[in-house]
Amino acid sequence: MPGENLTRIEAQERRAVVDTRSYDIALDLTTGPEIFRSRSTVRFAATAGASTFIDLIARDVHSITLNGRAIDPATAFADSRISLDDLAAENELVVDANCVYTNTGEGLHRFVDPVDEEVYLYSQFEVPDSRRMYAVFEQPDLKAAFTFTVTAPAAWKVISNSPEASAPEDHGNGSATWAFEPTPRISSYITALIAGPYESTYSELTSASGRVIPLGVFGRKSLWQHLDADYIFDKTREGFAYYEEKFNYPYPFAKYDQLFVPEFNAGAMENAGAVTFTETYVFRSKVTDAVKERRVVTILHELAHMWFGDLVTMKWWNGLWLNESFAEWASTIATAEATEWTAAWTTFNAMEKTWAYRQDQLPSTHPVVAEINDLDDVQVNFDGITYAKGGSVLKQLAAWVGVEQFFAGVAAYFAKHEWSNTELSDLLVELEATSGRELGEWAKKWLETAGVNTLSPLIEERDGKITRFAIVQTAPADYPTIRPHRLGVGFYSLRDGRLERVNSVEIDVDGDRTDVPALIGIERPDLVLLNDSDLAYAKIRLDERSLATAIAHLRDISDPLARSLVWGAAWDQTRDAETAASAYVDLVLRNIGSESESTTVRTTLGQLLLAANSYVVPAKREATRIKVADALWELAQHAEKGSDSQLQFVTSFAAAASNAAQWQTVRALRDGEHVLEGLEIDTDLSWQLLVSLAAGGVVTASEIDTALESDNTAKGGEFAAQAKAAIPTAEAKRAAWDSLVVSGDAPNTIVRSTALGFTNPASAELLEDFVSAYFDMLLPVWNSRSYQIASYLIVGLYPAALANVSLRDATRAWLADNSDAPGALRRLVSENLAGTVRSLAAQERDAS
Repeated sequence: MPGENLTRIEAQERRAVVDTRSYDIALDLTTGPEIFRSRSTVRFAATAGASTFIDLIARDVHSITLNGRAIDPATAFADSRISLDDLAAENELVVDANCVYTNTGEGLHRFVDPVDEEVYLYSQFEVPDSRRMYAVFEQPDLKAAFTFTVTAPAAWKVISNSPEASAPEDHGNGSATWAFEPTPRISSYITALIAGPYESTYSELTSASGRVIPLGVFGRKSLWQHLDADYIFDKTREGFAYYEEKFNYPYPFAKYDQLFVPEFNAGAMENAGAVTFTETYVFRSKVTDAVKERRVVTILHELAHMWFGDLVTMKWWNGLWLNESFAEWASTIATAEATEWTAAWTTFNAMEKTWAYRQDQLPSTHPVVAEINDLDDVQVNFDGITYAKGGSVLKQLAAWVGVEQFFAGVAAYFAKHEWSNTELSDLLVELEATSGRELGEWAKKWLETAGVNTLSPLIEERDGKITRFAIVQTAPADYPTIRPHRLGVGFYSLRDGRLERVNSVEIDVDGDRTDVPALIGIERPDLVLLNDSDLAYAKIRLDERSLATAIAHLRDISDPLARSLVWGAAWDQTRDAETAASAYVDLVLRNIGSESESTTVRTTLGQLLLAANSYVVPAKREATRIKVADALWELAQHAEKGSDSQLQFVTSFAAAASNAAQWQTVRALRDGEHVLEGLEIDTDLSWQLLVSLAAGGVVTASEIDTALESDNTAKGGEFAAQAKAAIPTAEAKRAAWDSLVVSGDAPNTIVRSTALGFTNPASAELLEDFVSAYFDMLLPVWNSRSYQIASYLIVGLYPAALANVSLRDATRAWLADNSDAPGALRRLVSENLAGTVRSLAAQERDAS
């Protein structure tokens, strides 16, 4: 039975029968806290006499009328589908149903603010969840014009993709009805409804077309004081100007609202003209520059989607990568060239490429153009391949064809395919025309094969001069493709205590070995850095002399992007068990205090904690954790007052704390008994320190409740759930487990936070008692929860902190015994296993 799934073949068959015209959707949001009324009028052309189905997830269907003919819901509605038979050439379908609010961040999400009991709604439809709000042909290539009419409390604001057609009609009974203008032809997954007593502010800009585009920023009342709307408007204007010039196509929609909504699963969602963002980007406490910069990249990522994804859309979800990869690449180059965050490519290397390399070495790796057979497949493909590797590959492609030629090809693509659906070949045709390069072979090697190559220098010298220089390319045995690369080679030498670039070349690399005659006769430098400027997507290795230089002088490398590449190479060798984890710990602790790039610091500190918790041999783990925490506290005390690094070192110290003396320091810091000049113990930092104390067993659940009373907010609730689950007692762990697995009513953000506390490395030994229960719950959870909640539980509750042979063997046994389990579930479990296997290999290397 299909359940809630949809296969690609079914979608193709339906597209051959149906061509959608329009939707008129009337919603009543005044029917109580559980359900809302949804009436959909769908007009579509079809093959006369054919049969098909329309998608709907609803509690009840009151009536179905096709071309004036009543259809019995009892027989026509099942498995999230309504059967439609004996279609006419032109059809009108009316479906009247009761749909259900969610608390999972899927469909129409309902949130009650604990601060003031106000109700807030927002929609989240990617991938297949517009059918949770109205009856719809739920596939991206059945575009239509959407007209929404919404009845809601009169005191609310109601926002959709298009402007209001007229002022709301007040019914005099506390409710009102909003009517919106029809959208252009768009896919259902980017339709939107946001409703509630949101605060808002407005501005405008003039598009390249001469149209005035209204701008809006929205947020909850209780967070509004923290929302810096003027800055968001400024970055939006910079993005508009950049994209309209580079794409040679004016902004395609009537308005542009940006809405910060509660309990959001992702960073943001590109609803046409009504983009939703996580409230993580509303800064009620001090945040790092890494987070500030990421918000700008996210703003520009979603804005790029207005063209790439919303104006021109993939035919099926195997094109998801192109939507997301393009937005990753475009938002990074726009951030670097149009905003004050000029080092965005360094951030991209530290964060996105690290994610991509990690994902590409999992057993679940897949080609960038993934095989997406059904909706379950696409759900698990919101991953580092789809976003970060794809973005890296597009950066490589832009370097391969030339950035200006790349933009020219994209502009031609928008002009030719506006408001329609496309495949990859449609874009490549335009890029070939503007660049003169044949891209078929390039696409085959880069987009249709999986895995990451490794590039190593081969250097021969005499009397200090290079006599041969070549780049050796290898590939893993499972994915043996050797690919073409456009990359830089940088030579760095020590000059007055700084490691400066003294020479560089940019070349095309292909095959197992590529000689670089241009470097013959040049004095060998102290450091040879392959992929200088980070154009290529490949793991890099340092020759022996360069590695020694990098270890001794990493902090002395002037260029932040070059430093990031060396940091990445050092981590990669540690993950691959080529370098001992203990050596990596020492490298980080010696050099991180001098690193100036916030995202590089953030990423490296996360890797440091993983190495200390899971990669160091168990016999040295406790001592290493103590050493790391002590060193981080020392770094925090000597960091510049009020600096980004000071905050990062303090929060990492709290996360790493593992003995009584360290937790005493954490408590003294939180209580104000120990003061670091320039560091404010604001609301969120106070909670982070409390989570650390909970993990150390030095605060009680009642103390956490007291903290929540003073910060009874959504964010406070998440921190409290994490802290209680981190308490290192069997009772606390069982209570956390039961709240997630036995009970099924916790909202998405509480599920995520509780799981994070449950698996805190400080109490890893307590997770042994839950290994069997973990595997017992997998199938029931997968079958009974929404995809988002199931994935949070399957990944979040995996006892990875154990990192031992018995966990590895238990995971392998489950996979062997459940070969017929759904492929998406098996993928999540196999990725968990891969992390444990890698930890064990790293421990073995560390022991040697």
